[in-house]
Amino acid sequence: MNLRRRLGRTAAILAVVTLVALVPVPAQADGYVPISGSGSTWSQNALDQWRKNVANNYGMTVNYSGTGSSAGRNDFINQTVDFAVSEIPFQSQPEDNSPPENPTSGYAYMPIVAGGTSLMYNLKIGGKRVTNLRLSGEVITKIFAGQIAKWNDPAIQADNPALAMPDVSITPVYRSDGSGTSAQFTLWMSKQFASIWTYGMRSQFPQVTDAFKGQNGSLGVAGYVSQNYGEGAITYVEYSYAMKSGFPVVKMLNNAGYYVEPTYQSVAVALMSAQINNDLTQNLDGVYNSNDPRAYPMSSYSYMIVPTETNKVFTPEKGRTLSRFATYMLCEGQQQASALGYSPLPMNLVQAGSDVLKRIPGTEGGVDFNNCNNPTFKPGDSPENNQLALTAPAPPECDRKGATQCVEGTGGAQEETPTTGTGGVSGGANSADAAAGTAGTTGGGTDAGAAGTAPGTTGGTAADPVYDANGNLVSAAAGGTSAAVSAPFSLAENGWGTPQIIMLAAGLLVVAAILIPPVVGRRSRGGKRPL
Repeated sequence: MNLRRRLGRTAAILAVVTLVALVPVPAQADGYVPISGSGSTWSQNALDQWRKNVANNYGMTVNYSGTGSSAGRNDFINQTVDFAVSEIPFQSQPEDNSPPENPTSGYAYMPIVAGGTSLMYNLKIGGKRVTNLRLSGEVITKIFAGQIAKWNDPAIQADNPALAMPDVSITPVYRSDGSGTSAQFTLWMSKQFASIWTYGMRSQFPQVTDAFKGQNGSLGVAGYVSQNYGEGAITYVEYSYAMKSGFPVVKMLNNAGYYVEPTYQSVAVALMSAQINNDLTQNLDGVYNSNDPRAYPMSSYSYMIVPTETNKVFTPEKGRTLSRFATYMLCEGQQQASALGYSPLPMNLVQAGSDVLKRIPGTEGGVDFNNCNNPTFKPGDSPENNQLALTAPAPPECDRKGATQCVEGTGGAQEETPTTGTGGVSGGANSADAAAGTAGTTGGGTDAGAAGTAPGTTGGTAADPVYDANGNLVSAAAGGTSAAVSAPFSLAENGWGTPQIIMLAAGLLVVAAILIPPVVGRRSRGGKRPL
């Protein structure tokens, strides 16, 4: 009897050891320590998705608080975070007369994601939602300077021949907190229409008239516009938030005379005209005035502010985590940018970011450009090229300034708008889904931390397969001609992961503990010989 029990226990223990060995060891074994940051809400949808991805791939904990760019820069100065994210650099002369923003330890600006600052709106004509609104830059500026207060203003009507614009008051919605988005938007207005917008570049947007409504954060302004009480409202917000909210965005008139939506392709084209300063901050004058008919004028990119020396909270161990996270963002993470409502960084900005990585204490090193998997370039490409810009479609003729207007929807509202004026026509294949970069999407949403949009194409002409950070095939181009399609591996809240595997293993252990001893016992009894 004792022998049978010992044999049973031994078999059960062996089963346990075998099953435990099969359970994947979480990636925390790589030794990454938690890091934290704060700042921009403009780029937060991308950051939140990337944080989930590195948690899954590397067991990495990256905490981030979207408190606004101004707050993020102050947190970095006060050394309460390991990194900050902002759309504008530290301000030597803040517009609110607060002290100059002077960090007390070394830092560098590193580009992390590009995108278009969009004009998201809520407007109906005869009870039907408008999804194809077009506005010139001058009209946009007059709206946010309080000089145009009705949707049926003749200047708005001139931009929209296919719509009988309603006699509805305009409610401009602005960021009430210190915001890089406000700074970007007001910088554009002050550069392009200084005689209309007389407030200059401002992180703190002014209360221009009583009709203006202030809301905190990108979610706040997008949330106000998307509610029923937001009918008649318009706000400036990163394109990703309009996609997530399911609302349309304004097609903006560019220098070439076309009304263009801030898709990942139109942003990629526009940023070909950006000038990069020595500190990697951006000069967008060329973007604002690009003569390419495909360019979206309010395109820009966001910076991560990273330490280049240790301080009271930042250590070399944290530097190792930060450098690995940043490498992921510059390469594999950019595959998801278009589906999240952003535009992938081009090669020249990735090169600049790689140089910054090398300066972080404890860094794992710069980018391996032969294994980067960024959709804007391939190994051997020149930094002057951008695969997305090379393949960006021309805008349809009905989006040229004139007597016609495309009826297809924009942003997160792709349905057509009924023609209530004259000249409403279809833009065909170059409009709606094709122009917005959603052709070939599979439908369905991502988790709450992402932009909530379906996976879409990332563009490019590369026939090479695309791999994720673990070397798994993400997509392959068929026949050597199709563009590679990157399906974001969004981490569903109820997905299959390490906890589920551990539960399965535990269940198998219980079954093994129940079944193996009797089987061993029977065999032991069957093996006895009579004396």
